[in-house]
Amino acid sequence: MTSHLISTDHPSGSASGEPDDLIALRDVCVVHGRGDSAVVAVEGVDLRVRPREIVSIVGHSGCGKSTLLRAMAGLQPHASVQGTLEVLGRTPEEARRSGLIGMVFQDAVLAPWRTVEGNVRLPQQVARGRAQRPAKSPSEMLDLVGLAGYERRYPKQLSGGQRQRVSLARALAMEPQVLLMDEPFGALDEITRDEMHTELLRIWDTTHTSIVLVTHSIQEAVFLSDRIVVMAANPGRVADLITVDFARPRRNELKDTREFAHIAHRIRTALEENR
Repeated sequence: MTSHLISTDHPSGSASGEPDDLIALRDVCVVHGRGDSAVVAVEGVDLRVRPREIVSIVGHSGCGKSTLLRAMAGLQPHASVQGTLEVLGRTPEEARRSGLIGMVFQDAVLAPWRTVEGNVRLPQQVARGRAQRPAKSPSEMLDLVGLAGYERRYPKQLSGGQRQRVSLARALAMEPQVLLMDEPFGALDEITRDEMHTELLRIWDTTHTSIVLVTHSIQEAVFLSDRIVVMAANPGRVADLITVDFARPRRNELKDTREFAHIAHRIRTALEENR
């Protein structure tokens, strides 16, 4: 089935009354299949993502987290996407093709025959003038993610954390305004994951990119986010929307505080009540 996106004819700011919304979702539904075999994966989701905001989406497996994220990226070609979904006043497909959206997956998905620099350069080569020319070179992006000097190495010569840094540098190569991340640290060990949390916040503070992050980790969501969307399943829908107002910059000691535990408990409660 061809994907259908119903979007307003005016920028998202006009639709919402908030001119600085980067992503605007209103009554978004995602349906797989058709007729008697149709499955509603996501239903009635309303969400706004503002400039420089980090929003995490948390929920049990199968609740539609990744489906919703892919809809934001315009990567649901075989599903029916209904409702209003805009990225900087454009359809997700238009925003992605213009280099306004970057995407990071759980697997770094690096081309093994390309060097680190070659992998980071790939989005620029694929765009071929469709998007605005990036202001920074692959070497500058690798320096940003802490991999200066690794340009000539190949993915097989890197650790898991280093491969994810390359994936992040590649996603940021077109200087997107929105970064969508689907379980980017899920395959990493706990120590490396903690390091990547700190690194992501450092990079976010440098690039001013808004981030939407799908995660199964409650701790990860609380530590990174400004707001947390807790999803219920069957069909996927918003069960709770939690504001996290810890000051930035954040350090790992925050994870041991009572306030941190309180928010984590609220998330667990919402998940338990919406299995």
